[in-house]
Amino acid sequence: MAGVMSRRLDVDALRALVAIEKHGGVTRAAEILGLSQSAVSHKIRRLETSLDCEILTRKANAPMFTTAGQDLLGYARRILGIHDEAVLSLSKSSLQGKIALGMTEDTTCTDLSRILGRFRRLYPEVSVRTQVRMSLVLQEQLSQGALDAAIIQVFQHEVRPADILLFRETLHWVKSRDLILPNGKPVPFLSFDENCFYRRWGIDVGQDEDTVLETVFECSSAAGIIAGVTAGLGVALLSQRYLQPGMEIVDDKFPKPPDLAYVIRRARTPRNPALETLVREIEAEVRRYGTLQIAV
Repeated sequence: MAGVMSRRLDVDALRALVAIEKHGGVTRAAEILGLSQSAVSHKIRRLETSLDCEILTRKANAPMFTTAGQDLLGYARRILGIHDEAVLSLSKSSLQGKIALGMTEDTTCTDLSRILGRFRRLYPEVSVRTQVRMSLVLQEQLSQGALDAAIIQVFQHEVRPADILLFRETLHWVKSRDLILPNGKPVPFLSFDENCFYRRWGIDVGQDEDTVLETVFECSSAAGIIAGVTAGLGVALLSQRYLQPGMEIVDDKFPKPPDLAYVIRRARTPRNPALETLVREIEAEVRRYGTLQIAV
């Protein structure tokens, strides 16, 4: 027992382990962490030596992590969360204030919610009121001064110099493999509601390219659009993470969609110290892990 209790888990090694899982391999994890590939591999080997078990399989066509590695990943996420929160807690100030924050629906079930929860525990004197709306609605609220900041989705070419880029995505035209598109007839189009900028772009560009889109299904949630596409009701614009088995990308048959970006956008109002603290914490999370997880 004494030998087991003398073992230690290095926090930096655990961070490397989580990065490998999050980014799909040692090479990409090393890039995100700003380390060499050999340095990351060395950290993992030291973990394996300390625990006397293999964490990575290192075999072709096999899962990346061993069973022990998968178990350690669960502990690593919890340890890092408590570690990072403890560091922030011991350096926190008596920050006070109010934040009016906007978020899109898919960002509410993500790393951002975890960060907001931690922020509330660290700064109990800061009141954060969050509204969940479509990106276009949030942009309008920002322009009216109803929000201090919003986490929104925009086309990549619309990212502003003052925006804080969280991550990028690819947008595709998709349909069911079983759907045969009609020739010389309107194309059945599955759309988010009228406040969706995908919809506006698709209809505007489609008209410019002599493509007639007929909206046959309208839904405010991604789950509904995915179900409609899978059922073969028509074509839709969906980001890469929503693609499902049985869907077919048909970008070659329509105007190429612009790439997407998730950003933090502030209102044009005097800077709010509480808001700036929250923004810095989100930025630190992006630097630490290279990206943020969002709902699928």
